[in-house]
Amino acid sequence: MSPQPFIRCLAPLLLLAQGALAEVPSIGYVKTVTGQASVIAGGKTIKAEPGTPVYQDNILKTGKDGSLGLTLKDNTILSLGPDTEMVVDEFLYAPAKDELRLGGRVAKGSLNYVSGVIAKLKPENVVMRTPSGNIGVRGTHFAVSVVED
Repeated sequence: MSPQPFIRCLAPLLLLAQGALAEVPSIGYVKTVTGQASVIAGGKTIKAEPGTPVYQDNILKTGKDGSLGLTLKDNTILSLGPDTEMVVDEFLYAPAKDELRLGGRVAKGSLNYVSGVIAKLKPENVVMRTPSGNIGVRGTHFAVSVVED
């Protein structure tokens, strides 16, 4: 049997899979920006503006004069101060399935965090990491500052 019929059968499935990958939902949106701020996705830098969608594993960066406000789908609010770099590397928000998880890394700069639904329902499933330690969220609000040596 020639591989051609088999490949022709798989072609629609491959196209469907590619379309599904293209439809990955955002985890939130940029709400406010001042000064220089960007979202880095797949190595491409996008100027952050209100309404810019943010996806899991995007790098959020602000310049020396910049700040960025982000609201995630569960109503978590992240406010990045000047000269900050962070990434939300884990976001699972499916309350009907009791699947809730939020994880991020702050490489440098400052972050003000106000919890949303995930931290209210499953506080043990929210962790922010820094170069020197982890922050387990047990309250509704915290601020962190990461200073480079």
